[in-house]
Amino acid sequence: MNFGARMLKTGIAVTLALYLTMLLNLTPPVIAAIAAIFAMQPTIYKSWTYFLDQLLTNTLGAAIAVTAGRLLSSEPIAVGLTCIVVIMICLKIKRADTIGLTLVTVIAVMEASGQWDFALNRFLISVIGIFAAFIVNVLVLPPKPREQFIGQIQSTFTQLSLLMRTAVSDEIKESVFRDEQKALEGSIQSLTEKYNLLEEDQHKRKRPSYTESRHLVVYKQMLRTLSKGSEVVQAVEEHYFPTARTFRLDQLFDQQLESMIKYHEHVLLKFEGKLKPDDQPWLNLEEENEQFAAAMKDYLQQQEGSTLRLTIVAAEIHAYGYQLERLNRLVEHYGDSGRSGKKPLLHRLNPKNWRG
Repeated sequence: MNFGARMLKTGIAVTLALYLTMLLNLTPPVIAAIAAIFAMQPTIYKSWTYFLDQLLTNTLGAAIAVTAGRLLSSEPIAVGLTCIVVIMICLKIKRADTIGLTLVTVIAVMEASGQWDFALNRFLISVIGIFAAFIVNVLVLPPKPREQFIGQIQSTFTQLSLLMRTAVSDEIKESVFRDEQKALEGSIQSLTEKYNLLEEDQHKRKRPSYTESRHLVVYKQMLRTLSKGSEVVQAVEEHYFPTARTFRLDQLFDQQLESMIKYHEHVLLKFEGKLKPDDQPWLNLEEENEQFAAAMKDYLQQQEGSTLRLTIVAAEIHAYGYQLERLNRLVEHYGDSGRSGKKPLLHRLNPKNWRG
């Protein structure tokens, strides 16, 4: 795990929470520190919704704990039963992500057998910790998930490009290849998590903007295309090299992968607006795919024995090309709508129900 802004901000939030509780003479300050750790979220919108949700569930939890403490005292079995009730309520009102910190408040309140002044003290301490985390998240290196997602798309593509351009030629050292492949898989997993955050944020909003919905469709296809490219690299490693090959076959696959990764790069540059508006006539993936399919058919007809492994690799390459074409069409719609201000076909697509 790399050192990041969220680690730094968590430490700052804990420090701020401890200082605020000391300033207000509230004890024990450790509850505020725990609340700050729980409340540090990856996006500002998620931090705000978490803050509101915690206010709701902590209020309910404290009230239940006071009532249970007065009726059942602070016996361990009473505390356990109260925690079960609070968990059920949080799940019922769809606030499952607030359960951990709410239970901390419940246990702390029941420790004093439900005294109101004690309950208020613990509740305020928890709110201070949540508030400290929210303020730090907003003011200190505020998260920009969309910018981070696009930046990581570029770095992940660079990893994919290296692997794909050297997969068949076998120029890269095997140890380096495996390290890069493992890093690529980790990057795609991280991108998936970031995309899920973007999608979750949008779905929680009552009226997400048209632009955000359109972007989300493109982002999802970017992620899907990178994933399919990674599968091509894996297929080459598992099925291509164990097959008897000729120099002509190596050249055929190498040229096809080179064309596809170049096309992938072209589409990403087009998305960023770094290319001239006119199309590049020399870059025709459909024509390249047809030529590759024809050449593969001729080669396989001349071979004796099993060619199943080569067929598997060719199928993965074809699937990658299909995803590239879809990405290119979406990027063109995105660019056209951005220049003209008109809503293209994408406004009728719901990212949640979109399939590829």
